[in-house]
Amino acid sequence: MSSVITSMVDGRAVRGGRLLVSANPANGTEEAARVELADVATFTGACRAARTAQRAWSRVPAPVRGQVIANLGVLVRANKEALAVLVTREIGKPIAEARGEVQEIIDTCDFFLGEGRRLYGQTVPSEMPDKTLFTFRVPVGVAAIVTAGNFPVAVPSWYLVPALLCGNAVVWKPAEYAAASAAAFASLIVRSGVPDGVFNIVHADGETTFAGLAAALDAGLVDKVGFTGSTDVGVRIGELCGRHLQRPCLELGGKNPMVVAADADLDLAVEGALFGGFGSAGQRCTSLGTAIVHESVYDDFLARLDSALRAAIIGDPMRTDVLYGPMLAPKFAERYEEFLGWISPAHTVLGSSGIGRISADNPRDGFVGDLGGLYYHPVVVAGLAATDKLFGTETFGPIVGAMSYRTLDEAIEFANRPGYGLSSSVYTTDPRTAFAFREGIGAGMVSVNNSTSGAEAHLPFGGNGRSGNGSRQSGVWVLDEFTRWQSMNWDYSGRLQKAQMDTATTTPSLDFRL
Repeated sequence: MSSVITSMVDGRAVRGGRLLVSANPANGTEEAARVELADVATFTGACRAARTAQRAWSRVPAPVRGQVIANLGVLVRANKEALAVLVTREIGKPIAEARGEVQEIIDTCDFFLGEGRRLYGQTVPSEMPDKTLFTFRVPVGVAAIVTAGNFPVAVPSWYLVPALLCGNAVVWKPAEYAAASAAAFASLIVRSGVPDGVFNIVHADGETTFAGLAAALDAGLVDKVGFTGSTDVGVRIGELCGRHLQRPCLELGGKNPMVVAADADLDLAVEGALFGGFGSAGQRCTSLGTAIVHESVYDDFLARLDSALRAAIIGDPMRTDVLYGPMLAPKFAERYEEFLGWISPAHTVLGSSGIGRISADNPRDGFVGDLGGLYYHPVVVAGLAATDKLFGTETFGPIVGAMSYRTLDEAIEFANRPGYGLSSSVYTTDPRTAFAFREGIGAGMVSVNNSTSGAEAHLPFGGNGRSGNGSRQSGVWVLDEFTRWQSMNWDYSGRLQKAQMDTATTTPSLDFRL
């Protein structure tokens, strides 16, 4: 039996109230975690502790804070396999992907340890003599970070690592169904050299978190909110932060398109569709939503995708050869079944020997998992129309829509119509098609001849429209989320020099002509 996971505030465990017990989704019986869920007072108390600790942390020289990040990278690297196995056991992510997720933390730490020596400001020339202008990056203060559980450790690192590096204190609220992975990652953060109160973790349900966040904002305890999750919740958080004149960092859902041009390498496109649409059982914000395929290769592409999906191995996530494992948790399985109900007689379903949950009565050829797990058949819904509910809604699960197009302009219009703007891809051998797609697509991320999924730690990650508010995680761009620019002017002339009024002028001869 697993030990009970509790919140940690100011370096001390804080007992909660309601006990949540979650099972391994790969078998439905093995206990994955026991977590005591906190109340609103615990959340606000964590924010208060962070406020108290933040000032001293901000005075620690940035290169020293960078060394703490380096320590975290060393600890994660040393515990890589154990953390990856825990992620797989708790949420059913295939072990190969879980190892990649932990590597993402290491890459993030490797990148940001150097940023401790590169939190550059600028020296700016003044328009007046004996005066110098400067700019500085200063920490925002206390950051409240709320993350989803489909990437229980990698995505949190995109927030936590730069926030701590920049001199902020943080309160992290991970997903309840990924509490064990979060607690393990938190234990590594604590041992990296972060002082008590600078890093806090609170386990709570969604409504408690929202109420606690509202109370903390009202009390002036939070200066920045980071949220990864659904668009609907992101809208609520955006409204809440707006009342306090704060701009949250929002990374929301996606309905990510993949355009397959007439000249595309179809085998490569199919490989991209398999990983993008069905990796992690389609439970990524960057998962492929709709394949938009040129009419001349549409039937050929679908035949190849259908064949590849039927041959794919699905099941036990501890195997390295599976395409995907189970759904993350029962609530996601229930929601996925609702999406399957949107399939109509006008659609053609491809990809497997059945639809819905894999069972003895609904078998899948080549299935290698435990029938007690939350495993579902992969589904390709061909003949999708732009008016279909499946077309415009993020469908979290192993389901991909497919439709045809005639012109690139039509394909781009289809790709943009759902209103999301996270990730996108185009398969083509013509650079003109690639650049025309990039120019026309509204997504924050574009891949050419690559999957819609796959982020690197030094590239900006984020979306537009229903996928986010333009904020970016990863790379140097995230520094603008966790620092504020401060300008300073230093006049050492010994007199008051008034900008725009005491500026020296020149006398040109602008009517001169050769």
